[in-house]
Amino acid sequence: MGNLFDLQNRVAVVIGGTSGIGRALAIGLAAHGASVVPTGRRQAQLETVCAEIEAAGGLTLCRTADVTQRESLDALREHVLDIFGRVDILVNAAGITTKQPTATMTDTDWSGILETNLNGAMRACQCFYGALKASGRGRVINIASLGSYLAFHQVAAYCAAKSGLLSLTRSLACEWATDGIAVNAIAPGVFPTELNAGIVNGTPRGRELLMRTPMARFGKPEELVGVAVLLASDGASYITGQCIAVDGGYLASGVNA
Repeated sequence: MGNLFDLQNRVAVVIGGTSGIGRALAIGLAAHGASVVPTGRRQAQLETVCAEIEAAGGLTLCRTADVTQRESLDALREHVLDIFGRVDILVNAAGITTKQPTATMTDTDWSGILETNLNGAMRACQCFYGALKASGRGRVINIASLGSYLAFHQVAAYCAAKSGLLSLTRSLACEWATDGIAVNAIAPGVFPTELNAGIVNGTPRGRELLMRTPMARFGKPEELVGVAVLLASDGASYITGQCIAVDGGYLASGVNA
C-alpha cells in the first residue's frame, strides 16, 4: 500500500498560515512532502514562513491574501494554479478573538470575529471548491476549537463562530462527498499563540484551563501536525465530517483531583 501518509505531489493552501497554529501546520505539511502555500495579510511574516519551508527543501510561493475579501482569495487560487497546476488540500486556520462582556459588545466587534473565523472559512471553501474537486482527493481541514463544544467566559462571538465552523464542516462533508472532497476539522485544546497568550499565560483563566486538562499542560502547535497530515493524506480516505480534538484530554475530563 505504500506510505499512506506521504504528501508528495500534493499542493496545500494554508489560510492563516503566517503565525500560530496555521504556521506550524504549513511547515509540518511541507515536511511531509506537500508543496505548501501559506497565506495571510502580513507580508513580512509570510516571507519568513516561506523562507523556512524553502530552507527545508520544500516548494512554496509567497502571496498575501485576505480571507475577508473574495477577490483576494480568487486571485490567490489562480496564482497557485498557475504555478502548481492543482490544489489538493485547503487548511482554514485564519482566526481572531477578543475577550469582552457580551452584553456591551458592539455589532462591529461581533461581526468582525464571525467574518474572519466563520465567513472567511466558508468563502475559502467556495473559492477552492473547483480545484479540490478536480484533484480527485481533495481535503479540507478546518481549525475548530474547544469553543465549538463549550462556552468560555466572555468570548461568545468566538465560540459562536467556531460552533458554526464545526456545523459547516459537517454540512460540506455531506454535500461534497460525491465530489471526492473530504471535509474534517481539528479542535485544538489550549495552545498559547499570539492570538491568546495574553489571556492564558500566567492568568487565573490559564490556571483554570490547566486544572481542567488531564495532561496538566498547554499544547505546542507542532503537536497538531500529525492529525493534519492524517486528514490530508490517503490515510483519511474514508474519514469525512469529523472533528478530532487534540486537547490533552480536556473534552473527556470530568474531575481531575
